[in-house]
Amino acid sequence: MQTTRVFTNGNSQAVRLPKEFRFAGSEVFIRKDMATGDVVLSARAPSGSWADFFALRAKTRVPVDFLSDRPLNEIKPARDPFAGARAVKPPRRK
Repeated sequence: MQTTRVFTNGNSQAVRLPKEFRFAGSEVFIRKDMATGDVVLSARAPSGSWADFFALRAKTRVPVDFLSDRPLNEIKPARDPFAGARAVKPPRRK
């Protein structure tokens, strides 16, 4: 396992990454594993534009019944929110 230097840059702590660990781009994801205390850096995939998303969506063939069997897609019957509630007497005024 390699080690590297930790240093202060302004009010932030920074880590110098060796050449073989460099990331492409200018941002990475960071998270802390609460069980071990390890800090993990992950490459951030380049984000596309909304136009890219809609172009991909137009090219993707999704079946008409996709996710139709999911229980979350069922329409639930309307219910009385007060059904089964007990009547409460108002407090007596003096």
